[in-house]
Amino acid sequence: MAVLAFSITTGAAPSGAYAADDEPLINFPTFAGASKMLDRNGTADLITSSGRLHQRILRMTAGGFRQAGSAWARTKLDLGQSFESRFKAYLHHAKPGADGIAFLVQNDGPRALGGWGGGLGYRGITDSVAVEFDTFQNTNDPSSNHLAVVMHGNPDNHSAVGEPSIPLYGRPFWARVVYDAPSNDLRIYVKSLRAGSDEELALETTVDLADEVGARSAWVGFTAATGSALSKQDIYSWTVEAPGA
Repeated sequence: MAVLAFSITTGAAPSGAYAADDEPLINFPTFAGASKMLDRNGTADLITSSGRLHQRILRMTAGGFRQAGSAWARTKLDLGQSFESRFKAYLHHAKPGADGIAFLVQNDGPRALGGWGGGLGYRGITDSVAVEFDTFQNTNDPSSNHLAVVMHGNPDNHSAVGEPSIPLYGRPFWARVVYDAPSNDLRIYVKSLRAGSDEELALETTVDLADEVGARSAWVGFTAATGSALSKQDIYSWTVEAPGA
């Protein structure tokens, strides 16, 4: 476990398009002091990680049966502007792990929380676009290690799917979500924290976020869920670089 904690600490963030001196709209290098800046629902909680790392993290599910959690930044995102979000995640604990996490923009509100299991914590959040990091193969899934873009809180209907070369479960990874508003181009990159790993483009699609969400500005954050298979699903850091809403 000590080796893994070291990798979580030292893994370099993937490079982005924004300049280093730009002030992020949302900036959690750790989640220390984040309690007043995040609305948390269901099982989502701020905890201090165990082991050598010992930092504040956002735990979306705690490894229990049929859990669902959501966390939303109180600073809203302008969906008419381009943005880039980066986060470091570690989905772990039991085998097989389930069900995964999702990065969302949504207009249902700061209390939005969807269904457990294959609902990944966002099923039923209708005014939303979700990017799944799915670790369990349900009926409509291509595999137990895939990404998907999903509209309107319906995880049974994937708008676009990608299968990364790195495992999303059992090892920490970086993710980068890049949205180009003029072209409606949405790209999702992933990167292992293993030394020498390269970032890969895992999924690219076209989506008008403002049109799909039904608003120019929206809440942004994460959901996650477990079912009969379980996971501890943790976010270690999170930034969003963009104009405000």
